[in-house]
Amino acid sequence: MRRLRLRRAPRRPLERLSFLVDRRPARFLAATAAATVLSLTASGCVTVHGELALLPPATKAEAAQALSDFTTAYNRADKAYDPALDAGRVTGPLGEINQAGLRARSINTPGGNPDHKPLTLTDARFVLPRKAGWPRWFVADTASNRGSGEERWLLAFVRNGPEQLWEVAYLAILPRGDVPEFAEEEGYAVPVAADSDALAVAPGDLGANYVAFLKDGQPGPFTPGTHTTEWRAQRQKAAKRPGMATQYIDRVTDQGDFAPLGLRTRDGGALVFFATRYFERQTAAKGYRPKVGEDTKALLTGEIKNTVTREWVTSQAVLVKPAGTDRGGVTVAGRLQGVVGAEGS
Repeated sequence: MRRLRLRRAPRRPLERLSFLVDRRPARFLAATAAATVLSLTASGCVTVHGELALLPPATKAEAAQALSDFTTAYNRADKAYDPALDAGRVTGPLGEINQAGLRARSINTPGGNPDHKPLTLTDARFVLPRKAGWPRWFVADTASNRGSGEERWLLAFVRNGPEQLWEVAYLAILPRGDVPEFAEEEGYAVPVAADSDALAVAPGDLGANYVAFLKDGQPGPFTPGTHTTEWRAQRQKAAKRPGMATQYIDRVTDQGDFAPLGLRTRDGGALVFFATRYFERQTAAKGYRPKVGEDTKALLTGEIKNTVTREWVTSQAVLVKPAGTDRGGVTVAGRLQGVVGAEGS
């Protein structure tokens, strides 16, 4: 087998938000879970007696308007299969997935989405953390007209400056019972710093821990489940299919709008969003070629002779226990992922 050498695919505009929410790992979702987004012009801080004041990211009315603007843009883009129509309302991991999917579908179905069903997000609860400076962010906890109706959509909005639009960087679709109660101080949510030592794993270290676990499977902070032990077992099984060798390489992705976002929960832990990126390389036996779906084919560069490498972006929503929890301190509550590029050789 040839050694896997990765060449970074050019950054692409994103995939359809026909949103992905799959409890079965590594599946590229359509309809309910498809592969289903800021220049700093001011400090964003207020100086009070020489100190930086903690400010809410938005009023509830402003947050509601941001949610409405996102939903309107998403529906227009999904109906037309035009990534430009919601490019200004998505960013980070969700943005890359959304734009890649829309771009693929615009190639495969240039007339638009014949099965478009407008997304509606209702019963919105806004979780508004106070902080100093930019970027600012908040979470909209909503019901949707997708799925069973027993799930909540948590959308993390980010804004990097006063002249920027609110954009959704993360989406988690969780069973209603998995959404935690958030801690409050003076009526506002409490953000968790990336380097916080108050948790079993600091938010800024989650990506590296996850990548390490997927590589070697050594016991660590993650509890067994769909998005940890079961996903790794599925990868191992796929790697041994007769006539097809599959390799995986995972990468930490935590800069800019891919940075982790954490909110303190009432139990002393936190809900944290973080992203990773992985490459899945399939090499077929002599005389055969790996098969790819239409959406992947639309994103393909190069020619598939006997190898195809897919680039995936994946975002996780995890529940992290307080510091002092040596094992099982992190539970992956949800994972959303999509193909953002592919290369044949």
